[in-house]
Amino acid sequence: MDHFKLYGFTGSGNCEKVRMVADILGLDYDWIEVPIFDGASRTENYLDTVNPGGQVPAITFATGRALSQSNAIMLYLAEGSTLIPPDPFDRAQMYSWLFWEQYTHEPAIAVRRALIQYRGMKDADIDPALTEKGQDALALMERTLHNQKWFAGYQFSLADIALYAYTHVAPEGGFSLQPYETLRRWLDRTAEQLNG
Repeated sequence: MDHFKLYGFTGSGNCEKVRMVADILGLDYDWIEVPIFDGASRTENYLDTVNPGGQVPAITFATGRALSQSNAIMLYLAEGSTLIPPDPFDRAQMYSWLFWEQYTHEPAIAVRRALIQYRGMKDADIDPALTEKGQDALALMERTLHNQKWFAGYQFSLADIALYAYTHVAPEGGFSLQPYETLRRWLDRTAEQLNG
C-alpha cells in the first residue's frame, strides 16, 4: 500500500484503532495530530482537503484520495490480510461486531469517558443511561467470550481491535472491568497481539 497520512487525535479510540491496524500490518504512514477540541478538524483547509465531515480519523494519499470513518478505514487498510477472516460467515460476524461497536458500545463507553476525561464532568452530571448501556455492552462481551477466544470465528480480527480500543480504557469513563474476568483475559490476549 502506498504511503498515507493518518489524521487523528491521540486518546480517541476511533483514531487509535486505525493506528493499531496500520502498525500491526507494518504500513508506511505519517501520523498527523489533530487537536479536535481546539477546532483543528473544523478549519477550512481540513474540511476541503481531508474530511468535509470535520471528523477524525481520516487518511489521505498523495493522489488526493481521502477516506474517513474508523471502521471503513480499518477495512480498507486490512484488505487481503489475516485481520479479515476468509470464511464468509466469520467475516459477517466481524462486520456485525464492527457495526455493534459503533452503534452500541462506542456511544456509551466512549462518550462517558470523553465527558469525564475531556469535559471534566462529574458522575452526578452525566446521564445515568450511559452507565447502564455501557455496563450492558461489557456484559454482552463477557458472555460472548465465555464460548470463544475471539469475537469473529477462530482468529484475531478487526472486530477485536475495534472493541479493544475503547474497552481497555473503559475505567477512565467510570466502568469497572473487575466483574468481567473473561473480558479481562481477552484484553490481555489482544494486547499481546497488538504488541507482538
